Amino acid sequence: MSRILIVEDEPRIASFLEKGLKAHGFVTTHTETGESGIAAALEGEFDLVILDLGLPDRDGMTVLEALRGQGFARPIILLTARDDLYDKVTGLEAGADDYVTKPFRFEELLARIRARLRSVQAVPDPAKTTLNVGAVVLDLISRQVQVGGQGVELSAREFILTETFMRHAGQVLSREQLLDLAWGYGYDPGSNIVDVYVGYLRKKLGSHCIETVRGMGYRMVLPEAIDIATAS
Repeated sequence: MSRILIVEDEPRIASFLEKGLKAHGFVTTHTETGESGIAAALEGEFDLVILDLGLPDRDGMTVLEALRGQGFARPIILLTARDDLYDKVTGLEAGADDYVTKPFRFEELLARIRARLRSVQAVPDPAKTTLNVGAVVLDLISRQVQVGGQGVELSAREFILTETFMRHAGQVLSREQLLDLAWGYGYDPGSNIVDVYVGYLRKKLGSHCIETVRGMGYRMVLPEAIDIATAS
């Protein structure tokens, strides 16, 4: 499940992108400024960034240059109303992987996103193919999970939920966030499906691996706090 960061200050466009991408199985995060976009990209584990050039606090080109200058190597697609050839060339030479002008058709943008993701996945980076939190190791390529060195069988949905928790280890996630991230936009917010699946994961990954934060949601415990013995 690929994670996409959207750096876009126009709420209508950002909402349109998030709904469309979630409907096609992507996990999205949205920021509205260049500074918050840089921080999110460098701190998170995103597979691709959609970057608007007309941001309120700084020009998107400087955001692009800052990300590339600080070692961010994932694909970046520029999304902008600027259709001048000079801007396109400047953006691509500054490190952008693609350039899409507004107005745009979502189908075209989706095709470009998939193409960029395929190009990255064709030569996988071994350092980025596994997630580790305490005794839990998740292989994103083979789709296998180990707990304390022992293989654990997870359903497709359990795997997605485990990946979601591991990518946000130590962070409290509300039931609504988990529904959004692991089930997608439009799932019944009144469902207790999150609680049911958290119960499944506790049985398979360890009872202390995921803790309940009363009144807020759930959190995957950081490595130093996990009781490995209970996860074997």
